[in-house]
Amino acid sequence: MTRLFRTVAAVAAALVVTMTTLPAHAQTPPNVLIVGQIAEPQSLDPHTVTATNDFRILVNVYDGLVRFKDGTLEVEPALAESWTVSEDGKTYTFKLRQGIKFHDGSDFNAEAVKFNFDRMLREDHPFYETGPFPLSFNFSSIEAVNALDDHTVEFKLSEAFAPFLSNLAYPTGLIVSPDAVKQHGKDYGRNPSGTGPFRFVEWLSNQRVVVEQNPDYWGGAAGLEAVVFRPITDPNTRVAEMMAGGIDVMVEVPPDNLATFAQDENFAVVEQAGPHVWFAILNTKSGPFADKKVRQAANYAVNKQTLVDDVLQGTATVAAGPIPPAFNWVESSVQPYPYDQEKAKALLAEAGVEAPELTFYVTEGGSGMLDPVTMGAAIQADLQAVGFKVDIETYEWNTFLGRVNPGLEGNADMAEMAWMTNDPDTVPYLTLRTDAMPDKGGFNSGYYSNPKVDELLEQARRSTNQAERGRLYGEVQAIVHEDAPWLFVANWKQNAVTTSAVQGFKLQPSFLLDLRGVTKQ
Repeated sequence: MTRLFRTVAAVAAALVVTMTTLPAHAQTPPNVLIVGQIAEPQSLDPHTVTATNDFRILVNVYDGLVRFKDGTLEVEPALAESWTVSEDGKTYTFKLRQGIKFHDGSDFNAEAVKFNFDRMLREDHPFYETGPFPLSFNFSSIEAVNALDDHTVEFKLSEAFAPFLSNLAYPTGLIVSPDAVKQHGKDYGRNPSGTGPFRFVEWLSNQRVVVEQNPDYWGGAAGLEAVVFRPITDPNTRVAEMMAGGIDVMVEVPPDNLATFAQDENFAVVEQAGPHVWFAILNTKSGPFADKKVRQAANYAVNKQTLVDDVLQGTATVAAGPIPPAFNWVESSVQPYPYDQEKAKALLAEAGVEAPELTFYVTEGGSGMLDPVTMGAAIQADLQAVGFKVDIETYEWNTFLGRVNPGLEGNADMAEMAWMTNDPDTVPYLTLRTDAMPDKGGFNSGYYSNPKVDELLEQARRSTNQAERGRLYGEVQAIVHEDAPWLFVANWKQNAVTTSAVQGFKLQPSFLLDLRGVTKQ
């Protein structure tokens, strides 16, 4: 309790500093890292959330059986020391590390692993109602999880599933304490317990989430005493806080401010490419975008190169489809839609629509959203230049998700969105399949349906041959590009800025925020 009291006292001191507007550079407490996040988290239960904003916190509180190797999307051991895969690719057997405890003092073992996956996947599980578990799609191939002994767990799959290990490394595969879930039920997301390098201290809504060093971490104690994650939704406010010294790390730096930070010796800019796509979901079920020609017209109408060059100031490239170019083994020759206003007007005329009216959902900010208000206004102007009438409705991130994720029908014709991912399967499987409609628990909020795409996605996730997967995803890219269920906009190179006192900070291709090796002078 003494250590915990010291940590919270240091955090309180930090927040006194951040609430003071000073022209001079302020000083946050030593060995306590203050991170400026882009939004309030939805939950600290990794199985119930979907946003990278939340994942950045969660990967520091929890471990999975495996994790992404530093600087790559390759998988390495974590809570599992090793694993074997059967010849048919349908049985994975993991040997678990011994002597590990959850932060609440309960034992990590094979039964705990089984509890985690059964809770997400079995509707008859006594704690299934603590969901919903929107990304449990990632594990839909699991038929059974068997605890063979305390330190051996077996996964039986219905079919060979190429992304399985990668999905285990993603935050949906993080392992929570069964005892904590049993104790807190639906409130578990406010009372998290993992095995990670930091353990939960407090969450004050719209103010801060505080975690402190876990001195007993199996991988060695982290260098920081504590981390404070502060939701600062307005990017200009985050910049002001960074400049004044109220935060030590700022994620997702507005492009306008990158050069300023890069030229100041008090700061360090960090960049890292990764698989990301920024797009606008189009309502293919009803309204103007039910016609493919109108969707294609929108893609021709928007000057995406100007968005990338001027609004995003070269921090992204123009997107051609749903699969990011970071997956360079995908065989895709698809090029982005060129900017062609006359072509857009001709397509609208062919579709027989005149001055189609659109409601466009825009968010103030969220995971990977890339200056969404400015981007939304520029897209609106380009669409209106070819004859669309566009009404923008702007919402805070979590409110925005609450409107978009249930589906656009009856509410909007288009909505901004961004995904960061770990495998070319993830985004199209969760957002473009017929069986991923919102009423089936997926994220196909625009109701796109193409049986050929469904077939290709199922084939690709069953194949264990990367060359074959690359060919199949290339076909998906080409079909979806032609069908245009989205306004394809940008692929981003993520960024962050730290003060010069912060050492060892890295961004990862996974877009996760691993703070184990960070120190603060």
